[in-house]
Amino acid sequence: MKKLTLILTLLSTSLFAQKIDVDKQIALAGQQYQLMLAAQPDTSTTVHSAKQDGTYRNMPSKWWCSGFFPGGLWFLYEKTKDPKWESAARLWTEAVKKEQFNTGTHDLGFMMYDSFGNGLRLTKDPEYKKVLIQSAKSLATRFDPKIGLIKSWNGFKGGYQYPVIIDNMMNLELLFWASRETGDPRFKEIAIIHADNTMKNHFRPDYSSYHVICYDVDGKVLAKKQHQGYQDESTWTRGHAWAMYGYVEMYRNTKDKKYLDFAQKISDFYLNHPNMPADKIPYWDFYAPNIPTEERDASAGAIAASALLELSTYSGEKGKRYYADAVKMLESLSSPAYRAALGENNHFLIKHCVGAKSLNSEIDVPLIYADYYYLEGLLRYQKMAKK
Repeated sequence: MKKLTLILTLLSTSLFAQKIDVDKQIALAGQQYQLMLAAQPDTSTTVHSAKQDGTYRNMPSKWWCSGFFPGGLWFLYEKTKDPKWESAARLWTEAVKKEQFNTGTHDLGFMMYDSFGNGLRLTKDPEYKKVLIQSAKSLATRFDPKIGLIKSWNGFKGGYQYPVIIDNMMNLELLFWASRETGDPRFKEIAIIHADNTMKNHFRPDYSSYHVICYDVDGKVLAKKQHQGYQDESTWTRGHAWAMYGYVEMYRNTKDKKYLDFAQKISDFYLNHPNMPADKIPYWDFYAPNIPTEERDASAGAIAASALLELSTYSGEKGKRYYADAVKMLESLSSPAYRAALGENNHFLIKHCVGAKSLNSEIDVPLIYADYYYLEGLLRYQKMAKK
């Protein structure tokens, strides 16, 4: 019996042993972001990407990615407790503040919770709480109870007036937070109704996903589309990673087992797909026409890695596989194949991302959300390895 216990202990230790030098990767990230801050002193536009010619592609604060750079700075502060990172994070978080009143986008979760949410978590600043509550109120205006979904875009090609995209699952965490903080159940109810209807309409029987579902005024599905994926019946890998992450969050916030089961099923589709490369960093679409010469999307790998780490903690024996694959993704992202050296890649951390090849946009460039989820994944991984 003692021998068996020793064997099991050794196996467990091997599985959860720290394979990635997180301290080294965070230190390098700090050096890169110091250079990024020096190169971009103006907060009137947000850090987003770089163009093929090596110049920055910055965007206004209303852009859906405006919360990721301040969020990454908050992660550096969380890890190092260095006040210079708190100062930088506060500066760039403040640059997004006016978007709390923006009712023209569904992406307030990305924009406000990744910036102000991380800031509140780490500093308890009461002003941040006020901003987040207003942000949740603004997001809730986009929910139509007759349709049962939060409207994503204000229109879509083909004349569709109520498109809902899979990315919207990532904005529900803000609503759950707002319900807990205010005691208003309406925010939580909106999140649950949206997630349930997304589960119903956004996925195929094999648990692959569509990017865009277009509804009529009564909630009837009019069309199922891809926009950033290869074609309507393909699977855009970053969109699917958003879904994995979103349903893990749904389980965390509700403890409803149907969300855990669903998160596992869509994650299994992702991990078991025959076109998933050995390094676990997916092509931009699982059915892109020229695999294996198609571009990888490291941002999809970073999102999936962070999601799978959390999913592993809820999944019992099955969680070992999710953990191992997440670690493989983080190992790949930490390797020279995807991790930029100091002074390269316009000081972004992660290389080889794809925004939307189908739209000829952001092909093989750095994208700030890849950095954000990579840093989040590293911190989650280190905490789990220490446990």
